[in-house]
Amino acid sequence: MPLTTAPDTLPRTTGARILDLLLAHHRTTDPTHPTAEAFPYQLRRITDFVRQGAPVVLTLPGFPCKSPNPAKTLGHLPDTGERLSLAFLDTLCARIEAIHPPGARVVICSDGHVFGDLIRVPDEHIDAYADELRALIRESDLRRLSVFDLRDVLGDLPHEAKRAHVHDRYAPTPDALRAEVRSDAQTLALYRGITRFLVEDTTGFTGSRSALQRECRKRAYGVIQRSRAWGRLIADHHPRAVRLSIHPQPVGAAKFGIRLLDAPDVWTTPWHSVALREADGGWTLMPHARARRLGRLVHRDGRPSHFERL
Repeated sequence: MPLTTAPDTLPRTTGARILDLLLAHHRTTDPTHPTAEAFPYQLRRITDFVRQGAPVVLTLPGFPCKSPNPAKTLGHLPDTGERLSLAFLDTLCARIEAIHPPGARVVICSDGHVFGDLIRVPDEHIDAYADELRALIRESDLRRLSVFDLRDVLGDLPHEAKRAHVHDRYAPTPDALRAEVRSDAQTLALYRGITRFLVEDTTGFTGSRSALQRECRKRAYGVIQRSRAWGRLIADHHPRAVRLSIHPQPVGAAKFGIRLLDAPDVWTTPWHSVALREADGGWTLMPHARARRLGRLVHRDGRPSHFERL
């Protein structure tokens, strides 16, 4: 008699194959190459969707706004870096659909308003960025993607009121966060990475370098508090979703770090950089100042878009 597959094993096998697709783009500082079984949290959630015959829902906090540092970006609106990243996410969902016919969808949880005051970006620039993301998704027919932000939660309340609501309801206390930074290497790396970004992105500071670093270290705690608060709010609104992250994540963590485009630094994102098209047709993210030395600026629809290597 031929061997048959037990009913309960097929969904798990499908779930592992889906997770293999994500693993090809894992953003992590871990040098190992683990299998899907090393990610039980994600595997369990994906398998639940498969068993139910439902689309796999992935939430991705990020795409907040462009860095205000002109040495990094081309302006305050999305450009080719975001366009390529959105197309990558939609294509990833299409690949999942080939394995799991109900497919997958990514909810981009745009978090700029959550900490816009701390990163010193005007709220109107954040609104314009999120609106342009929605337009790019619509115009490019990226039907597997959607954008979720504070307007979907708290409507037309003033931005400061929205931030206060999220912070008061969901943020960890400063003491708890400081204790975690002292005791957890991953949180310490995140704190240092955000502090570095804040130092780089602060313009017009009139004090000393050491004073700027002290001020940015303080703001970094606030950014992590708000980021944690936003993550908890997302979990409330999308409780079954697989949580992705644009930050590097260790193997087996509850969040799965995902790389959107190639970059020499694992912390680089499209909103902190510009896209450079290489001679072979590939793309790399890098700071505006470096791309300008290596390539020529290309415009699209009357706006700066990306660089092409000379």
